[in-house]
This record gives sequence, C-alpha cells and structure tokens, in this order.
Amino acid sequence: MTWMGNGRPIRIAAAGDVHASPATRERVGDAFAALDPTVDLVLLAGDLTTCGDPAEAAVLAEACRGLRVPVCAVLGNHDWHLNRTHEVVAVLTDAGVRVLERSSARFDVRGQEVGVAGLKGFVGGFPDHVLPDFGEPLLRAVYAETTDDVSALDRELAAIDGCDLRIVLLHYAPTTTTLEGEPRGIWAFLGSDRLAGPIAEHAPDLVLHGHAHAGTFEGFVGRVPVYNVATYVTGKDFWIFDLTPEQRPRVERPAEARAE
Repeated sequence: MTWMGNGRPIRIAAAGDVHASPATRERVGDAFAALDPTVDLVLLAGDLTTCGDPAEAAVLAEACRGLRVPVCAVLGNHDWHLNRTHEVVAVLTDAGVRVLERSSARFDVRGQEVGVAGLKGFVGGFPDHVLPDFGEPLLRAVYAETTDDVSALDRELAAIDGCDLRIVLLHYAPTTTTLEGEPRGIWAFLGSDRLAGPIAEHAPDLVLHGHAHAGTFEGFVGRVPVYNVATYVTGKDFWIFDLTPEQRPRVERPAEARAE
C-alpha cells in the first residue's frame, strides 16, 4: 500500500495470527529470517502463540531476537488461553519485542516519528449482532471490558496525535468490512464496532488487526483504511505496507490508500 505525498516511504511488515509453537519453530524462524531488508518496522496483530504457553512465546522471541528493526505487538485471544500472559510478555520483552496493551509507543524511523496505539480489543458485536449492557453480571462485565478498550484506544490515539504517522494495532476487528467471509453468527465474537468510535474521531493513517481467519483483507472505518493481516487471509508471512507521511492536519483529510 503506497500513500502519495511528501517524504520517503516507511516500510512496515505486518502479520497477525502467527501461532508460534515448538512445532512451528522452523516456519516462524524462516519467515522472520526472510524479512525484506528494507523493512523499517514489524507489527504483529495478536495470536502470537498457539495457546499462550511461554515456551511457545520463546519460539517467536528467538525469531525476533537480533532483528535490526523494532518489533511491536499486541496479544490475541490464543495468548490468553493459559492465563500466563505476564510470562509470555516477559519472554517477548526480553527479546526486544514491544508488547502494547491499552498503551502506545513512538518509533523514530529514519527521521519520521511513527506512533502505534495498541491493544488486543475484545468482543461486543456489530449492528444486528450486539452484546448488550444488560442482564447477568458476567454479560455486563464483557460489555465493560470492551468499554475500557474503547476508552484506552481514545486515550492512546490522543497520546500519539503529533506523530508523522499514526497506526492502530489490534487483534479483534473494529469493523464488519474485514469480516466478510466469516459466518455472521460469530461476528459478535470477532470484534466490536464500538472500537470504531475513537478511530473515526482521531482518523489514524492505518488500522491493522487479525483474528478473523476467514475474513476479508481490506476494509475501512469511514475513510480510514483497515486491514485484516491474519496470515490466513493474506496468504503471506508478512504483508508489506509503504507509508508516506502527509503534510496535513491529521483529522481533516484522512489519506486514501490502495493495496499493492
């Protein structure tokens, strides 16, 4: 994807649903070893491991360790399965991977500041398939969890407002436009359009997510481009994005994009 404008393109390699494990050590290692040397930043959109075992995270950590470019990631639902996320994050952090959860990071990429607002996201649904804030406490707790995600996304997008490029990194989808292909009956468990509110308001340059293995690659929130970079969707180890900072106010005229 190339955005026309002033400045030298920044090359980002993105992937979701790597599902690392000892059984996939060779595949994962080969994928990272084969990264295009012109890549400036690697973004991983959750489901980094198969079941959230720290030994699985170690496979990904081994592949990332020593890379010459920053690696930034969010967790996915698979990474939470064993409820050992603190250990998973510690293993990845030790290898230099920046793991975001309701937080943001800024990267200096050849003189341009790239801001990434990252969080896993959560379920909640979309029009006609919505989980309500009503009923049993457990159901309302699910709604509250997504509310916290929405608030965090708004806060972290504001925190990176001055960056030359602003990216949202999620696991769950913020729009149905990248869910087409998945059974509609499970859309409520693939994301929530409540996450689209802060995206529409802050108009970042790019939104990436994974999770929907049978979904659609390219979508949108308003005029903000959204991409489902699950490897099952892209058919590649990484999808490459070339981004050029626009010399313009961030929220007045979101850049249009085309995939290559």
